[in-house]
Amino acid sequence: MADYENTADGTRPKLPISAVHEAAERLKNWGRWGPDDEIGTLNHVQPDDIVRAAGLVRKGKVFSLALNLDNKGPQGGRTKFPPVGRFNPVHTMLRTGTDAYSGVLDKRGIRSADDLVLLPLQAATHWDGLGHIFYGDHMWNGYDCREVSSFGAAKAGMEKTKEKFVGRGVLLDVARHLKMEFLPPGFAITSQMLEDTAVGQGVQVGRGDYLLFRTGQMEMKMAEGNWDDYPGGDAPGLAFETLDWLQNKEVAAVASDTWGIEVRPNESDEANQPWHWICIPIMGLTMGEIFKLDELAKDCDAEKTYDFMFVAPSLPITGAVGSPVNPLAIR
Repeated sequence: MADYENTADGTRPKLPISAVHEAAERLKNWGRWGPDDEIGTLNHVQPDDIVRAAGLVRKGKVFSLALNLDNKGPQGGRTKFPPVGRFNPVHTMLRTGTDAYSGVLDKRGIRSADDLVLLPLQAATHWDGLGHIFYGDHMWNGYDCREVSSFGAAKAGMEKTKEKFVGRGVLLDVARHLKMEFLPPGFAITSQMLEDTAVGQGVQVGRGDYLLFRTGQMEMKMAEGNWDDYPGGDAPGLAFETLDWLQNKEVAAVASDTWGIEVRPNESDEANQPWHWICIPIMGLTMGEIFKLDELAKDCDAEKTYDFMFVAPSLPITGAVGSPVNPLAIR
């Protein structure tokens, strides 16, 4: 896939739809873990991997990689590509301390507070589940896309992963490796860049790892004080050809600090977000988006170690095709 890497002037040839279909045949994992599998590449993680990951905890440092769930989140950014009806979380109180102070009691006679949150499950830091994207009329493992109905996902719902997302995490700080504060919109990260970053950091990426990669885009937007163009606009991200690299490495899941992981504008004029087409329904590779990586990246750079215990379970929402998450990197 070298033909689709960045050229010297930073431009790339457009990816023909035939290359997307070829990748679908080449990288298809349907049936790899049996005809009834619903968790895909999360199968790469074995109990011994989790035991080894626990040994990476040496100082007791804990880094949350989540944005706060509030009305200041990224779905409020202006963009020419409105993100399919998503909005920032809406938090409201059902009972409050002012109610209690004024003498209002609930049925139990208890002075208390309660609240609720309304949010799209992919509003902020989240996992994209294996029922999120379809390839033609099929979802992960060859299931009919109609398995996802108005009642939710009958196959590959997020509840199937509630005991997963634990193991060794690896951060590839691509922006820092390239000596850039942040990667600019449209910057395609190639397999060679990922490999060079790993070598430069002295870390290996392998089977069962939870791979995080940093572009710096989130930090750029936070410094600007707005989320304009972040949700669905142009962004740095993984080039289409990295799918082969990820398949060969047998990673469990991949996540980034961008809205959609893959480079935007799209590499293809014939497929919208073609990397998604292959990653989720064909490979069964769960992806995490809108991960906050700045503080972890600073600590990794200071310590010159880039792996850690990673704990980021999804919410067991039956039939969900995505899940909010508070990922923890523990060092």
